[in-house]
Amino acid sequence: MSLLELKNVSMAYGGKVLAVNNVDLTVEKGEWLAVMGPSGSGKTTLMNIIGCMDKATAGSVILDGVDLTEVSHRQLTTLRRDKIGMVFQQFHLIPYLTAVENIMVAQYYHSIPDKKEALAALARVGLEDRAAHLPSQLSGGEQQRVCIARALINYPVLILADEPTGNLDEANEKLVMQIFHELHDEGHTILTVTHAPEVGAEAERAIIMDHGRIVKSGVNRAV
Repeated sequence: MSLLELKNVSMAYGGKVLAVNNVDLTVEKGEWLAVMGPSGSGKTTLMNIIGCMDKATAGSVILDGVDLTEVSHRQLTTLRRDKIGMVFQQFHLIPYLTAVENIMVAQYYHSIPDKKEALAALARVGLEDRAAHLPSQLSGGEQQRVCIARALINYPVLILADEPTGNLDEANEKLVMQIFHELHDEGHTILTVTHAPEVGAEAERAIIMDHGRIVKSGVNRAV
């Protein structure tokens, strides 16, 4: 069953420049899709549209039964909070809060902070012993694992990861990708945006974008 469906989606800036150009894309529930391509290919713009950060200027974007092009920007913010778990390349952790407190902030904006639940989320990514540490006391790989725990805490329908290994060394990249494999095996729907072929190859399916269009698609971990 489709969780996400894009039909004839375009994004124009200044009325002329098409960052995304007439894209059709379907993502099934439980699927892991990698969106790949060089800088300027349109993959970040596509991520922003799917992630409820921008509205497409043409076409329709159906996420979990809701057409994102038909709702207000305020409603988009609510949908992003309720339906999407974001994992960023730059982590975006609050520096003066501990790992568990960073996760509880995400709970606060969604419903009610629950420390026990936040600690369980940290345990899910193998960081229960680092709960009281500040971001500055964590390695890059540990910070990214906190970000994954934060993304999962509100039970999103879609995990959206932007260059999730871009700031990690090889060892931590393998650890983070193993967590994504486990999440996929558990039935989570994942969309990773990356320029790294080795990261894209880990996904169940990958698409390659160029000049705002999907130019290639591969399945079964083959691009």
